[in-house]
Amino acid sequence: MTNLKDLLFASKNSKTLSNSKLDENVTLGIKYKRMSRSPEIGKNAVIRSNTVIYNDVEIGDNFRTGHGTTIREKTRIGDNVLIGTNSVIEGYCTIGNNVSIQSNVYIPKNSTIEDYVFIGPCSCFTNDRYPIRTDYELKGPVIRRNASIGANSTFLSGIEVGEGAMVAAGAVVTRDVPPYFLAIGTPAKIKPLPKHFKVLNKIE
Repeated sequence: MTNLKDLLFASKNSKTLSNSKLDENVTLGIKYKRMSRSPEIGKNAVIRSNTVIYNDVEIGDNFRTGHGTTIREKTRIGDNVLIGTNSVIEGYCTIGNNVSIQSNVYIPKNSTIEDYVFIGPCSCFTNDRYPIRTDYELKGPVIRRNASIGANSTFLSGIEVGEGAMVAAGAVVTRDVPPYFLAIGTPAKIKPLPKHFKVLNKIE
């Protein structure tokens, strides 16, 4: 999986990458401004083809991507994180440990995702409540520990999903979801989470 060109490129653009596998056409270290620092990536990474990682990105151990993943500058990612095919992390984001982000997920600038979070495919988060119409402080989502986000769900800017909460597939979330509650429907209604779902996400 790793060829000589990849290894030479990686050695100039990442501090670690020990015991890691890189597909062809992986780009590590996009220089978005002068004096930006090469990305730091921990051991045992698997980075698949056409992934792009900017400078000033810090990533822990056991990192995995799908194909065509983009991770912008000033993003911090913990250990044991998967970011799926064609997903975009726009930068200035924090992602914790044991997080699974599936394919085609959009995470905007200024987002926070805590530990043991699952985000289903094609989920879309936003950070601008009034796009290009007025000045507005960009606020991405805050997804608390152990939350689960269903496929094709959409979020207004600045939404907080509480610890252990769940968001159903296809939901349009317009307000905060309290800890251990369920958001379901369009627009999403908030309902108590059934007792048997109040368990830790099985992400290793």
